[in-house]
This record gives sequence, structure tokens and C-alpha cells, in this order.
Amino acid sequence: QVQLVESGGGLVQAGGSLKLSCAASGRTFSRYAMGWFRQAPGKEREFVAVTTWSGGSAYYAYYVDSVKGRFTISRDSAKNTVYLQMNSLKPEDTAIYYCAADRDNSGGRSIHEYDYWGQGTQVTVSS
Repeated sequence: QVQLVESGGGLVQAGGSLKLSCAASGRTFSRYAMGWFRQAPGKEREFVAVTTWSGGSAYYAYYVDSVKGRFTISRDSAKNTVYLQMNSLKPEDTAIYYCAADRDNSGGRSIHEYDYWGQGTQVTVSS
């Protein structure tokens, strides 16, 4: 059974940092695109970042413009884990953050391209 479990969320002041983790189990995800999405109250789930496999041990990373330069997505294939390092956090980053896996490795920004989802972890940034 495929399972994605996020952790690392919490309450932080504006300007602070958090590191989210997504532990995958049930299969090897090294050739999957792994993405992070977020959903704020009353809003649709939106793309944040994705890491796609580009062959061998190489991966590409893509970000939504609003987090470029502040967030970094990375992965540890040996641990089947994906991370999202979030720095210089802003109140508008407050949301539930979800990890997702795309077996086609397309690296897309639509939620419909992803096959597996975690349960989410709450990130709250106070002003």
C-alpha cells in the first residue's frame, strides 16, 4: 500500500523557517516526480514546488514564483523522503501543505497529474 506521510509543520513567526518532510512507503519513488502543494482556508489547493527525476541520480526542481528564493525542495532517495525547506516565511504562506507523487514524472503543476497524496501538515505563520 502506497503511503505518503508529511511532518514538520507548526507555528512560526514571520521571517522564520520550517522544514517539512514527506516519507514515502509502499514502493520506491526515486523515479517519480514528487511535489508539494498547499491549501489555505477558502482557497483551492495550489502548486508550490516539484522535483522531477532527470536520469541517474539527477533531479530538477521547479517552484511557484511566490516562493522562489525562499523555499527549497530536495529529496533523499535512499530514505524515500522529500523535503521542503521554507525560509523567510510570510503570513500568506499559512496553509495545509500536502506532499504528492506523480508516477509519470511529468512535474506538472495540476493536482490532477498526481497519483498519491499525503494527509497534509499545517503551517501557520504569525505576523
